Amino acid sequence: MYVLWCRLFQKVMKFFMDIVPFWRKPKMITGRDSLKKLPGMLRHKGIKNVMLVTDPGIAALGLHHQLLEWIREEGIECVVYDKTTANPTIANVEEALELYREHSCHALIAFGGGSPMDCAKGVGARVARPRKKISSMRGELKILKPIPLLIAVPTTAGTGSETTLAAVLTDEKTHEKYALNDFVLIPKYAVLDPVLTRGLPPFITATTGMDALTHAVEAYIGKSNTAQTIEDSVTAVKLIFKNLERAYREGTDMEARENMQKASFLAGAAFTRAYVGYVHAIAHSLGGEYGIPHGLANAVILPYVLEAYGSAVHMSLAELADIVKIGQDLESDQEKANAFIAEIRAMNRRMGIPDKLEGIKEDDIDMLAKRAAKEANPLYPVPRIMKKAQLKEIYYQIRA
Repeated sequence: MYVLWCRLFQKVMKFFMDIVPFWRKPKMITGRDSLKKLPGMLRHKGIKNVMLVTDPGIAALGLHHQLLEWIREEGIECVVYDKTTANPTIANVEEALELYREHSCHALIAFGGGSPMDCAKGVGARVARPRKKISSMRGELKILKPIPLLIAVPTTAGTGSETTLAAVLTDEKTHEKYALNDFVLIPKYAVLDPVLTRGLPPFITATTGMDALTHAVEAYIGKSNTAQTIEDSVTAVKLIFKNLERAYREGTDMEARENMQKASFLAGAAFTRAYVGYVHAIAHSLGGEYGIPHGLANAVILPYVLEAYGSAVHMSLAELADIVKIGQDLESDQEKANAFIAEIRAMNRRMGIPDKLEGIKEDDIDMLAKRAAKEANPLYPVPRIMKKAQLKEIYYQIRA
């Protein structure tokens, strides 16, 4: 009965998403040195005061300094919030919101990985709904009012936050991580400048790239696909298999960097429409409780969850295996699916990503599995519905 309820809910959601009239992708500003176009665009739109949201790592490296200079040369005031944590908290949002209001800003630039983007989206939600707390906007379509102009400038290639309708935030008091999902949170513009990713450390390149692969795979194997999400997922998977390890080995390979940015964008577009699955639900629980970086968690968890789905994903994973030319000498879908999963593990290994995660406490597993089940069921149209007990087995498998 529980499985039937989940599937009915998912069918209703898919019907709604298929007919919704206000679905959109961000307008892309692409190419090497395309960041230079942003300040002029702000001036053209009449923006006088803007807040740039980033994180301490980017601030320490000064990656945003050139953009600040260009913006100020256009006569635009720009205040910086640079305290966003790796798993952005409600406190981050409230602190940034106070700065936004203090400087009378009316636009947001999210500069960095998924964390600054999620924080900026949270600020936008609070500006749109000043009387609502973040916790009361949790879930689906709880904002429904336009947020300020939001421009996403990704400095990694993986999260896909530059194209999604989600802001994933952590309640620092309960350590629970959850999403705000609303069409108004989709950035108006995404600046995809591969030059910004050139200096990424190899390990960050690897984990964020595997994050993008997780988005593409979970979207593809789910039950809420459209022709467009299938096309986006397939293109993203091809690009990642061809370019991720190139970017990992040689950070200055700008063709690989540019292709990974495209893959991240397309994978984000796919999963924002077709949803994700238990990999993300488990990763969110670990990020909220222990602060484990999201890309790392997804990279480690992905092969375990694909194995747990069993025969429900053999055909779809065999299709992906054929697309990226893995296991071409194999005949059955099961063999090809297993070869695809094995290649994911091999990619992780070649890029120094561990097979298991440190720090998961056995006493926490029941609570973590409960949170993951609550996030995923009934919303995520996963290939196979799993309850808390089945999810607990995965936590034990990934625990170092």
